[in-house]
Amino acid sequence: MKLTSFMIAAGATALMATTALADPVHLRIQTHYATEHPTGKMLAQWVDDVQTMSGGEISIEMFYSSSVVATTETFDAAINGILDCDATGGAYQTGKNPAFQFVGDIMGGYDTPWQQYSWLYYGDGYAAAQELYNAQNMQLIGWSIYGQESLSSSKPIRGFEDLKGWKFRSPPGMETEIFQELGASPIVMDFTEIFTALETGIIDGADASGLANNVGLGLYDIVKHASYPGFHSMPSDHLACNLDVWNGLSDQQRRIIDTAWQKLSFQIALSNEKANAEAAAKLQAEGVTLYDWSAEDRAAFRKAAQVAWADWGTRSPEAGKILESHKTYLKALGLIN
Repeated sequence: MKLTSFMIAAGATALMATTALADPVHLRIQTHYATEHPTGKMLAQWVDDVQTMSGGEISIEMFYSSSVVATTETFDAAINGILDCDATGGAYQTGKNPAFQFVGDIMGGYDTPWQQYSWLYYGDGYAAAQELYNAQNMQLIGWSIYGQESLSSSKPIRGFEDLKGWKFRSPPGMETEIFQELGASPIVMDFTEIFTALETGIIDGADASGLANNVGLGLYDIVKHASYPGFHSMPSDHLACNLDVWNGLSDQQRRIIDTAWQKLSFQIALSNEKANAEAAAKLQAEGVTLYDWSAEDRAAFRKAAQVAWADWGTRSPEAGKILESHKTYLKALGLIN
């Protein structure tokens, strides 16, 4: 009887030892989203998920609206130990290595977030991207992708031909090169200048965000045309942590963070798909015309995008490697020849 009790006690102790986490950790993470933004609210839920699943062994201090350093400086702040992790996006780091363009927004590549997630998890994308991040002493944990962005316009944008001469607000980088190739006139300007530029006619349209977010910005109070679903841009945000910090976590702690992030990622895509569909119905009822580009025009845009891809792929060995990984997977999906 005593032996049996001893064995039960020993077994319970062994079970506790195998399930116990390592020393408690506190992570400081910055995002560019505000607390009231839908993604900001979902990030707060992710923090709660991690803390709850870890039994409080992992605590997270989330800094919203880039409150510690500028958005573009978040990655460096994590590298240098000011923060532990960066919850912004890889596209902000093309100055470090052009390859970050292909983990931030390949432009004109995938049609849906699910295809793009699939490249990361099942198309060797994670390994290809991880090499890029590790070279900066960072670890890529995962992505969050809210879906295709929509172009907003004061004139019809029915397809490929309507882009010729079309003046629009564009973010810097690869996008300007692609649209110039198609005959459009991209104008790089700050996000905050879009509304006034549309009102005064400086620009005909804007690449700002997804349809629902554009509604929130009030763009369709001014312009009455938009592309939907989008086709040209589908940016991915990331969670990336200082490699030394990440390696210092236990296997269980890393698994909890990764699993909770995958839940967040897919819920962001799902919630935005619903929000965009609701926004589309509302806008059409209010007289805004939405344009779903034909397969032929989408193919024409993707062909022009590949000219820019090829150029960016020559800018660093890592850029070429990640681009080839994307192209192999896009071919497998039948999206490029």
